[in-house]
Amino acid sequence: MSQFFAIHPDNPQARLVRQAVDIIRRGGVVAYPTDSAYALGCHIGDKQAMERIRRIRTLDDHHNFTLMCRDLSELGTYARVDNAAYRLIRQKTPGPFTFILEATAEVPKRLLHPKRKTIGLRVPDNAITQALLAELAEPMMSVTLVMPNDDYPLTDPYDIRDTLEHVIELVIDGGFCGLEPTSVVDLTGLRPNVLREGLGDVTNL
Repeated sequence: MSQFFAIHPDNPQARLVRQAVDIIRRGGVVAYPTDSAYALGCHIGDKQAMERIRRIRTLDDHHNFTLMCRDLSELGTYARVDNAAYRLIRQKTPGPFTFILEATAEVPKRLLHPKRKTIGLRVPDNAITQALLAELAEPMMSVTLVMPNDDYPLTDPYDIRDTLEHVIELVIDGGFCGLEPTSVVDLTGLRPNVLREGLGDVTNL
């Protein structure tokens, strides 16, 4: 049965954050709030945890996982970013945007789109997520918490616990999140290509 941590959305309790990160480092899957919707996350290097997320979400091999990053300093490690793309990302982060970029060799191959060798990266504007990433000191592998056959993400942490308490290790209650996922912007071409219009404003892209 999963643990359930109520973490303050504005002032995350350091003790609970440390405990949550310890669960992630030990191979646990966590449901946690972001600035758009609740997400499922795990350690970037944990293949078994990633496969468990695939089974929970019934994802195929073509699904792009997202690396949740603390700030832009991690972009250059995991993605190839030219000056124009960097300026655009800097304008839009932190915030509800996922950017599709060409991955570097630092990204495990199992996380990549199998044909395009791309990865999604984002920098969230959420105090709990930022606290987790700061304690973890590396990006966290993540996907939006949308259950199979559902059109929208789960928003209530108590519903998340009832649904997933036997298949994940931790639910973080950070209050209700929205129904709208991030906007997804592909930056691998000559100009930005909006793949999904979500919470982030894409009118000036």
